[in-house]
Amino acid sequence: MSNPQTQPLVGIETFSWKKWDACTHCGLCLPTCPTYRELGLETDSPRGRLYLMGSAFKAENATPLNEEWAEYIYRCLDCRACETACPSGVHFGELLEQARAIYENNANRAAGYRFWNNLVFKQLLPHRERLDLLFELMWLYQRLGIRWLVQKTGILKVMGRLGKMESLLPKIPPPRLKYTIRDITPADGETRYRVGFIPGCVMNQVFTETNLATIRVLTRNGCEVVTPRQQTCCGALHLHNGARDFASTLAKQNIDAFDTGELDAIIINAAGCGATLKEYDVLLEDDAVYAEKAKQFSGKMRDISEFLAEIEMVPPTDEIHRRVTYDEPCHLLHGQGVGAQPRKVLQAIPGLELVALTESEWCCGSAGIYNITQPALSQEILERKMGHIAETHADIVATGNPGCLLQIQLGIQKHGLPMRAMHPVNLLDCAYRGVAPEEWEE
Repeated sequence: MSNPQTQPLVGIETFSWKKWDACTHCGLCLPTCPTYRELGLETDSPRGRLYLMGSAFKAENATPLNEEWAEYIYRCLDCRACETACPSGVHFGELLEQARAIYENNANRAAGYRFWNNLVFKQLLPHRERLDLLFELMWLYQRLGIRWLVQKTGILKVMGRLGKMESLLPKIPPPRLKYTIRDITPADGETRYRVGFIPGCVMNQVFTETNLATIRVLTRNGCEVVTPRQQTCCGALHLHNGARDFASTLAKQNIDAFDTGELDAIIINAAGCGATLKEYDVLLEDDAVYAEKAKQFSGKMRDISEFLAEIEMVPPTDEIHRRVTYDEPCHLLHGQGVGAQPRKVLQAIPGLELVALTESEWCCGSAGIYNITQPALSQEILERKMGHIAETHADIVATGNPGCLLQIQLGIQKHGLPMRAMHPVNLLDCAYRGVAPEEWEE
């Protein structure tokens, strides 16, 4: 990597120096940072990472943009807890994504890394038909007992990271389910609202029932639900991994897919996706054609719990006598500022006992694909979370993000806890339909 002092960095003009300079170096972010708490290194704190950005990006400095620099930048979970704690309002998540994009534009990545990056982020996630085929093959892999056989042979133990990825694979729902989502789903009874719905890419493959539950809850509350087929991946994982230009392309496709003028809101049930969708206006603020469109789009975005808390929600009548604790998805609480609304939705369910979770605002270690790229540290962070979850003696851990659901369910199974992880909208759907949570299946 060439020294930034002798050769200008590609994409450096995108870095928001004004937002970077807002940091006063007070250190109030340090106690909220999972990597700092685990590793105790200043370079693994938000303040330290901001210093690393400045030292590499400023022309007068001589810090090389090398792999050691990238190690600290990519070890961040991007949980944004530092943003909630920051008295100066530093937009750390935005700066981190810009920094990773600059690194990717200038780094000489290995051929293997470039291959997998291209395959996952460009050839799979944006293409629904390819994802459909991949997950249908995964469903057959599980359905035909091949997975059981592979696990019994012990081959996964010698497959390294690929074997660990397989262990994270949840039960894939029947492929036919996702094809039951209609372009337009009419409201039950009188139409009170017309809303768009974003089922997501991987979300719609793994948590199809949660998407169907979301649509049922919306229609029960008088919503006509519009689910355009032209939409694509939201670009969240692309942004987190430095593919900023490609994320912009995906954002434009999603904006074009929805007629915001005809919709009261656009609904998402995945916290990580929602945080990105709400920030399309930031991503495209310098685009002469899409800046205003992105502002209108982001202004209509709502998490499902946020939307239900805003309207006069139809109260469920069937009781669910379960002890439930709520874990905050980082990108819902810290990224979107949505914290009270999911609890309000859960408390509307008759018979449900909502118990407090210590450090509910603390990251579980999933963080997009962090549990794949940083498996050891991800597990350490999860262990902290699981200790608090065990103390609640809950029957159900409710959380509103697919990665968090998978990560926490993995922790539950590892520790043999008599509980399960569920999306809050699934519990609400159970209460509307009179279905016990134990009868609900992914």
